[in-house]
Amino acid sequence: MMLVKYVGMVQLPTWLPAPEQVAIPVVVLLSLALVRRLDGPNGRWGQRLRSRFLLGVPWGTLVSVVGVLAVYLFVQQGWSHWRDPVTLPFSSWSYLYPVGWLLGPFSHTGPGHLVGNLTTTLAVAPLAEYFFGHFPTKRGENPFFSRTSNPWIRAFVIFPAGVALVGVATGLFSWGPIIGFSGVVFAFVGFALVRYPLMTVVAVSAQGAIRTVYLAMRDPVISGSASRSFGNPWWFGIAVQGHALGLLLGVLLGVVVLYRRRERVGALRLWTGAFVLGMSMTLWALWWYRGESTYVLYRGLGVVFVVALAGLTTVAATADRRPIFGDVSRQQVGLLALLLPLAIMVGVAVPVNLTTVDDGSVPGDGPGIEVEGYNVTYAENVPNQKVSAIDVSLFGETTDVTTSGVIVVEEDREIWTQAVSKGRLAFRGRARVRVGGVGWSEVVDVQRRGWSVLNGPTAYQVWLRGPDDDEWTHTFASDRAIAGPTLANRSVAVVPSEGEFDLHVTRNNSTVADAPIPAAGENVTLDGIRFEREGRKLFAAYDGTRVQVAARESYD
Repeated sequence: MMLVKYVGMVQLPTWLPAPEQVAIPVVVLLSLALVRRLDGPNGRWGQRLRSRFLLGVPWGTLVSVVGVLAVYLFVQQGWSHWRDPVTLPFSSWSYLYPVGWLLGPFSHTGPGHLVGNLTTTLAVAPLAEYFFGHFPTKRGENPFFSRTSNPWIRAFVIFPAGVALVGVATGLFSWGPIIGFSGVVFAFVGFALVRYPLMTVVAVSAQGAIRTVYLAMRDPVISGSASRSFGNPWWFGIAVQGHALGLLLGVLLGVVVLYRRRERVGALRLWTGAFVLGMSMTLWALWWYRGESTYVLYRGLGVVFVVALAGLTTVAATADRRPIFGDVSRQQVGLLALLLPLAIMVGVAVPVNLTTVDDGSVPGDGPGIEVEGYNVTYAENVPNQKVSAIDVSLFGETTDVTTSGVIVVEEDREIWTQAVSKGRLAFRGRARVRVGGVGWSEVVDVQRRGWSVLNGPTAYQVWLRGPDDDEWTHTFASDRAIAGPTLANRSVAVVPSEGEFDLHVTRNNSTVADAPIPAAGENVTLDGIRFEREGRKLFAAYDGTRVQVAARESYD
């Protein structure tokens, strides 16, 4: 059957682009041509681009974007699983797992994560590359005199190699597991900021426009409706320390280039740009764990942090060669001011990233699923081994936290992580956990079923199914759930039992009768109380009184 789509009343094959998808690039090209025409044949913008870029194109940025995209498509199998790539083996779990810290900075958790980082890269990296330049900055210098000054090598080798090294540095010296190119993105921002502070603010703002154009090209028309959703606070998961590390690395590299070229930038402009960027890019979102599914945001402290970074950047980038005392110059003090926080971050990262997953560290009492060395299970209120690797208590917070949900452990890769939280599984009822490595992946399915009692908790159970399994493996059962109402001095409880759910009628804290919950449309009588099942609801009837006591858990 031939697939078709409709544009107005015209029927078109699905492989043809929508009119909007054709119109967007055409309008963009026409607009640029108009600007070029208005700017004249010898327009300044064209001359400036050609003076700093080989043929006027930021080749290093494009090579870097293609490299990151290739990791997602071919290493993480995004080509065949665009919305569900392999992520677990490509995070920087430990120094003892080099694949993680080598590929983690260039991998992503999904298409939204990837598009966000790549659109920001396309917006900011060309400005950083413009500052770096493909041609020598001194007049009369022969660009082909050496390999380091050759514009082809600078464009296609040196700049992309610098991007790769900064990425590896963020993987090595971020605190705990990280995944994503955002550390390098912040390095682009820091590098460009010290020379073009206000242009960098404009470039970061342009990211939204680039992302919108991409999304409009991909899905010109979308529809939506109100629905319930489950989500952690928006700040949860932001790797602020990784972002700060990337920014400081970029600022340090930019300051070194400024010093060598003896270029200067206005202090007020630089401080303003640094402050605006830090606030707009949520560098102030300092957060930590507080309890199992609760997190705390230190917004006030975060603002102080951004102001301090802006001041530090300004002091370092605007320092001159005048001595402060003896042979020590302002520039040397400025470099030291940047190296000190970097040294502190590295000092914290090394012991954290040297931690290992201990033998026998698979949590929970129930059976799990093993796939090529990965152990997938469900457990509740177990110590988070990665967060609790080094026990620290400071300012009323602690690293000794617990977690509940689907846990994945792989000792050879030093992986210990909560793949699906208890709350998310309770909201959805089902989940998929993709495990794998370079060149392979498998999926473990997770299922939760439960009964919620009136004015009481929920009794639930969790099952797992491996890629080669026909049957589900029962792995977890919660405690019993006791309904709030009592009938003739009797309490009603729903009790998980070996994959099924039983009804218990208790009197004086002792069970006097029990039976499986009846199927839909059926009933059972326990100790004089008649329990009737109507669809997902369970009613109890006694002496002319009929009340709902429980309902089967529903999911979105």
